[in-house]
Amino acid sequence: MNEEQVIADLHGRWVFGWDRREGDEPFDFRRVFAEFYDFGSPDVRLYDDFDPEHRVATTAAGYGEIWEPAFREMISAHHAVDDGPHVIAGAGLAASTLRFVARIVTPDGATDIRTTTSLVWHRTPDGWRIVREHNSTRVLSPGELDGRFGDA
Repeated sequence: MNEEQVIADLHGRWVFGWDRREGDEPFDFRRVFAEFYDFGSPDVRLYDDFDPEHRVATTAAGYGEIWEPAFREMISAHHAVDDGPHVIAGAGLAASTLRFVARIVTPDGATDIRTTTSLVWHRTPDGWRIVREHNSTRVLSPGELDGRFGDA
């Protein structure tokens, strides 16, 4: 596999790390995403506008602290890749963009979203790791993704 294919595979698998099924063990960001994020880099900047507080995390652990409470309360989250990943890779840095749709089910009901995600990866001795993330999300009309996830 060339570097672009490696990054494309990583970004695709990253999306499905966010999937949750009813009855899953409690969401543990580090356990789920240890192979994706650089937990030791001082260069990390991670942002997702779906976070109601619009925080920018400067560590992977800090990003996990943003998302663990919400994902532990979810009943389920189902994702599907809508476009991409599109990758540019160099010797030590790579960038990938991917668009996904998701249905997030909480005790308050279901929310359908479409998100464009851009990741910057850097090569470490352990492989490619995320050091930059930017996600832009649009909430879709209720039921817009009906039938997209089977019985979800």
